[in-house]
Amino acid sequence: MRTLFEYISGYGLGGSTVALFGRVGGGIYTKAADVGADLAGKVAQGLPEDSHLNPGTIADNVGDNVGDIAGMGADLFGSLAESTCAALVVSATCDAILEHPDAAYFPLVITGIGICVSFVTIWFAHMDFFGESYTVDKRLFWQVVVSTLLMTVAIIPAVYMLPEEMTFIFGGRIYEATPWKIYGCIAMGLWSGMVIGASTEYYTSNAYAPTQQIAQSTRFGPAPVIIKGLALGYLSNIIPIFCLAATILVAFSFAAMYGVAMAAIGMLGVLPIALTIDGYGPIADNAGGIAEMAQLAPEVRDRTDELDAAGNTTAAIGKGFAIGSAALVALALFGAFITRVGAEQKRTINIDILDPLTFAGLLFGAMLPYWFSALTMDAVGTAAEEMITEIVRQEPLILAGQKPDHERCIAISTKASLARMIAPGCIVILSPLIIGMLFGVEALAGLLAGIIVSGIQIAFSASNTGGSWDNCKKFVEAGKLITDGKKVEKKETVIELQPDGTQKTINRSTMQHAAAVVGDTVGDPLKDTSGPSINILVKLSAITSLVFGSFISLYGGKVFDI
Repeated sequence: MRTLFEYISGYGLGGSTVALFGRVGGGIYTKAADVGADLAGKVAQGLPEDSHLNPGTIADNVGDNVGDIAGMGADLFGSLAESTCAALVVSATCDAILEHPDAAYFPLVITGIGICVSFVTIWFAHMDFFGESYTVDKRLFWQVVVSTLLMTVAIIPAVYMLPEEMTFIFGGRIYEATPWKIYGCIAMGLWSGMVIGASTEYYTSNAYAPTQQIAQSTRFGPAPVIIKGLALGYLSNIIPIFCLAATILVAFSFAAMYGVAMAAIGMLGVLPIALTIDGYGPIADNAGGIAEMAQLAPEVRDRTDELDAAGNTTAAIGKGFAIGSAALVALALFGAFITRVGAEQKRTINIDILDPLTFAGLLFGAMLPYWFSALTMDAVGTAAEEMITEIVRQEPLILAGQKPDHERCIAISTKASLARMIAPGCIVILSPLIIGMLFGVEALAGLLAGIIVSGIQIAFSASNTGGSWDNCKKFVEAGKLITDGKKVEKKETVIELQPDGTQKTINRSTMQHAAAVVGDTVGDPLKDTSGPSINILVKLSAITSLVFGSFISLYGGKVFDI
């Protein structure tokens, strides 16, 4: 059974490799189209968002599905597969679990319970708990709350599958676990996920002070919007990191790395609900795009914009779940890697941070998320430039009566996403293999630790900053921004004096709306490309190390014997 579970780790590697295409490639696709269409259409030409006259509109709407639906689904599927693989690999080191075949498959039972709980939770979406104040975003967030409460109770019977006493050895220390300690690990993951989701909603929703303060700063131009948005993203790290640190501390003290793996499975226990509330945003966004392109009544677009604003918040909550679970999954995989290498070398692997190889690996690993983010953001910027050039080229033809050529814009996004994801993908897969083979297990362990510690915080910050900027724009466009006692409009009419002495009436964005659009445009690659893609870097590097752990332990470190 121990060997069988090690083979299963290849399943997790396959899931994360597919997620690399969906998350990184999809993120580049969608944001190249979105940024290009916004800058060339809304900002430069004053067109409504998703206007049928904008050639980039179709590519933008397709990108929402590619990046936010397929990408998120592949990402969370990879997390669930990898956390399960880590739990199975670590559980194979416990003789008590191996003697009880039912207990060996306990992680799979928890996942099955989560699916059933999610089906039940859906019915609560039709219940009205708070009357008129029960807005769309609150209704969706309460899906998370209800599913967490139900899951906490539903997993109690499954705990009796486990043996009364379990012994886990990690780093030379012995951890005595009981079924109720394992239950505590799962519950910690469940409730940490909910708190992380609540924190994300607070920092990104325009119903709360942080995003409203950014909206107020739009009257001073885009610079304060950018500065305050970055500060909000950094600040939003505090609560999630506290939750993750507490979960890891409790879970590890209860059952070593098996406890951490079960905490990750607990956080992902209500995965269908997390996917549901995340998918709501792109669906509402595309509904608004269809309404605009079909030139439906203005009140239809107003309603879809309200739904889209709620969807931005719930999408941010989904990203918070994905990032938090990625941290726990990567740590569990890291533990499984150390366990597997120790078994291969028949010795206890102790990672000393003061060891020069380990510390060098730690520094290099902490740098990788920045390198990875730079490549993905540069890919979005370069592809957006090509998109803008194409849209500007078509502009006089469209004004002359020719239909927009959407296919050329779609081709630009498709080509950019496929070509520009190669370099980030190589970094993810090759870095652990090269470091492990050149410098050995200790350096690779430092690399993985650096990626986890640095990457998770960058991911939280980038996702929440971009989400807040997006909802700031929605706040202004909905007419909710009040400055000096007056409602700020989205558009204003100005009269410009032409060189020939004539006057021209121009309908353009107000300064506040233009500043909010700039913030949203800067935040697009942060929240939908770089931030969520770091999940793949964190998890795929760890699962690659686990799959090739035996090979690295046997042949790694022979080149530079430091």
